[in-house]
Amino acid sequence: MVSILNKPSSLIHEICIEKVDRWKLFKFSESLQQRMEQLLEKKKADQLIAEEAAELDTIGELDRIFTHINAMMVAQDVDR
Repeated sequence: MVSILNKPSSLIHEICIEKVDRWKLFKFSESLQQRMEQLLEKKKADQLIAEEAAELDTIGELDRIFTHINAMMVAQDVDR
């Protein structure tokens, strides 16, 4: 289980680079991806406790950051 976190940077060890098609993109580790999915399921069932909601917010923030960075890298490569 991922510990309770409040800064996206505390999850930096859970980030990897994976080749997708011709791009190298930032991805979550398998354990962080599974944890996010667990928390999302609990949220859907309205069963999140406050600490888990904070953890999900942190993971979600990191997901938004890397989605944006990955999109910028792909767009830059396409423009070439």
